[in-house]
Amino acid sequence: MHSDYPPICDYEGSDYQTSFWEKGGRAYEDLSEASALQRLLPKRGDLLLEIGAGAGRNTPRYSGFKRVVLLDYSLSQLQQAQERLGQDARYIYVAGDAYHLPFVPGLFEAATMIRTLHHMADPVLALDQVQQVLKSGAIFVLEFPNKRNLKAILRYALKQQSWNPFSPEPVEFAELNFDFHPKAVRQWLKGMGFVIERQLPVSNFRLGVLKRRLPSGVLVAMDWIVQLSGNWWQFSPSVFLQARDVTVSPSAPSGAFFRCPECGHYPIDEESEAMVCPSCSRQFAVRAGIFDFRPTRDGPK
Repeated sequence: MHSDYPPICDYEGSDYQTSFWEKGGRAYEDLSEASALQRLLPKRGDLLLEIGAGAGRNTPRYSGFKRVVLLDYSLSQLQQAQERLGQDARYIYVAGDAYHLPFVPGLFEAATMIRTLHHMADPVLALDQVQQVLKSGAIFVLEFPNKRNLKAILRYALKQQSWNPFSPEPVEFAELNFDFHPKAVRQWLKGMGFVIERQLPVSNFRLGVLKRRLPSGVLVAMDWIVQLSGNWWQFSPSVFLQARDVTVSPSAPSGAFFRCPECGHYPIDEESEAMVCPSCSRQFAVRAGIFDFRPTRDGPK
């Protein structure tokens, strides 16, 4: 059963960008993901939503879009993104809950969710929110950790893990860290009106012995080739999907951008230091260029 207020994995105060990516020996994974985005993302557009933007690691890779909305639950992550990217009018920083996206329906022509779904206790609810804010024909690029990866299959065969990598249900291997079966993710998206146009296995060579012995550039070139097999098999640690929303979505109301994540009303009254919902009177702060739309986690008042 869906809960409207599932638990949140909050990166507030984390130095994730520095400790995990910049100093964590993950140049190969970062560049492999960049190559997948290059293949799947539209070359240009007006407005893109980046869900789980964090400190803005991938944001520069959306250079073909006129405006990019960075959404993350953590204020400190968005502040780090501001420091990296600047407070350029091209970037809109929004602190928000992926289960309650604060945008009017049919607003975006593209969206990405990279290294974010694995923290979703209710992935179907989160994906449904994405579909609601996309225009008809919009492209959604989704990355998720693959439950059916070669390492998990080998560990299961050797009885070193109890969970079955071939079963469709998600597995929570650590608190609020989930792996998903590719078939289950495809079924969720198709049930919402998406058509899967392309699939890429990514980070195929995520092995310490290979990363120590081969330069990142060589591993990325190898990964680039193996990604071509993605429509036929997915046994990599990470899978990227390109999905197109083929539903008849409503057009975004002229001049409206945000909606109230508590009651769903739009438009919202914009004031100098806050956004105010005229329906439920909920106020949302604007903090140094960051729109804070995080809902009250105990539910609407």
